[in-house]
Amino acid sequence: MKGKIVNVAGPVVKATGMKGAKMYDLVKVGEEELIGEVIELKEDRATIQVYEDTTGLKPGETVVNTGMPLAVELAPGLLTSIYDGIQRPLPKIMERSGEYIKRGIQVPAIDRKKKWKFTPVVKEKEKVRGGDVIGTVKETPIIEHRIMVPPDIEEGVIKSIEKGSFTVEETVAVIESNGETREICMLTRWPVRKQRPFVAKQPPTIPLITGQRVFDTFFPMAKGGTGAIPGGFGTGKTVSQHQLARWSDADIVVYIGCGERGNEMTEVLRDFPKLKDPKSGHPLMERTILIANTSNMPVAAREASIYTGITLAEYYRDMGYDVALMADSSSRWAEALREISGRLEEMPGEEGYPAYLASRLAAFYERAGRVKVLGSTEKEGSVSIVGA
Repeated sequence: MKGKIVNVAGPVVKATGMKGAKMYDLVKVGEEELIGEVIELKEDRATIQVYEDTTGLKPGETVVNTGMPLAVELAPGLLTSIYDGIQRPLPKIMERSGEYIKRGIQVPAIDRKKKWKFTPVVKEKEKVRGGDVIGTVKETPIIEHRIMVPPDIEEGVIKSIEKGSFTVEETVAVIESNGETREICMLTRWPVRKQRPFVAKQPPTIPLITGQRVFDTFFPMAKGGTGAIPGGFGTGKTVSQHQLARWSDADIVVYIGCGERGNEMTEVLRDFPKLKDPKSGHPLMERTILIANTSNMPVAAREASIYTGITLAEYYRDMGYDVALMADSSSRWAEALREISGRLEEMPGEEGYPAYLASRLAAFYERAGRVKVLGSTEKEGSVSIVGA
């Protein structure tokens, strides 16, 4: 489906001829195919938030609807990666376009050529259901990546399963379910605004040892809990989160630099690869995913970066890992919501923030928790969120 741009106001673009589009559909805007997302629909007019710089866009240019929601790619290769707010790998972008991110550049989040050694843990003719682990891949020396049956398969039988080295798009198993056969590869996609399913939430009874005595003594936190580090500029919020990322007893760390200053993200990118993981002695990056969306990057992508990060965290939680997610800083995420809300001419709330700020924040923190994950075996995982 193709529409036409009628209005451009900063990161917000309005287009006509979009009948049939759905909320949160991913669209490609203009001749350079900038990535955007439908955030409002009225008859055949769509309001789109664009995740890239809109300078030079003009009325009359085309808008192409992909019919798919904004989604992340989930596969071996996520750990040690550095992404922007919409899961584009920054080192790969640098190879292609130099120091600055060129508009409209599209790079796959996961390397399609790299081969991973897949070891099956189930046999042919074995019964499986959504969430069951069918094989493992050594993603980094300290983390084993578990390949799972997609959650939409209620029950099926393994028709065939292969052992060996495969790329993420090659078929590793075939499952027969409800009379249909499904080819399973290591790569899956998941919409960022949709919470990944689980069986039940568990009470937060296991402490998350942060490695900082002042936190563990006065402000203890549970695995699957949420925490906030309030404070003014320069009071040490970011440094506290760096310490939590280094020393907390989580298996995986997802660090989101959401609207952070460029020099602070540079410090993270420079320091983390040198730091040793206290448990294994390996570099800390081997269990870390970094999402860098600095304050000079487009505002709309800052709003998406939080959802990208929590979806990656939920994916590792479903494998049975304890994940710590650092959102630095949620106040700048709220500023991104305020800017987009202002462009949409919505009624402002306190300090100009949108009236729905509280429900958006609540929906994000609600995705934390220690849960019993999908699958035939009893398995638990957790996502703990610390926002600054």
